[in-house]
Amino acid sequence: MKLRTLVTTTLLLGTFSLPLFAQEMPAGLPEELQVVQLYTQDELLALIRQNAHLKRVKDDDCQLVKDIEARADVMKLPSYQFLFGDMLAYGVCVPVDIERGWDLMNASALQGLPEALEQIGRYYQQGKFVQKDLAKARLYLQQAGAMGNLPAQIRLAELLASGNGSPVDMETVYRWLHHSVTADPDQHARIEKAMAQLASKMPEAVLARARKTL
Repeated sequence: MKLRTLVTTTLLLGTFSLPLFAQEMPAGLPEELQVVQLYTQDELLALIRQNAHLKRVKDDDCQLVKDIEARADVMKLPSYQFLFGDMLAYGVCVPVDIERGWDLMNASALQGLPEALEQIGRYYQQGKFVQKDLAKARLYLQQAGAMGNLPAQIRLAELLASGNGSPVDMETVYRWLHHSVTADPDQHARIEKAMAQLASKMPEAVLARARKTL
């Protein structure tokens, strides 16, 4: 069995964090060691988009909790605020603390992370952790959608199609979906359904405008 161990020491200097990997290994450890390194921004964002970020933290045996917390609380990196907020909300490697988790996720959204904006909007739509508020849901989803977040665009389209929101927004949202690209068949089916529902509520001239090549 491989022993997985974290052998990093983190120095917080202002806004910089320097992991030190060249520490002497304690005697008697197995030869095969798997060093758990912190995630790069691109790696973490990719995990968040795949909804695999919490699984990755658990797969790393919860060894990076302190480093994740420092990047969320001290360095205030939006991707790490989102990650640690989710960990707290769902009790992944840390005790459940929904209020603190929500505050961190919201702080990430306020810094403009599209994935955080979409999640906050979705939670307001569902009434998860907070009271259901479709006006707030549309606000967050609109911001995430304008930044190219496809799940937010789909969710906003479904809200508009069900009569929640202003018809003025239908053209923009239809345009987003009409020009979207996805390899996920389930997502593609949701897009087609939402577009058909929106189209039934839009004048032909508006539809033609929304379908124009970007």
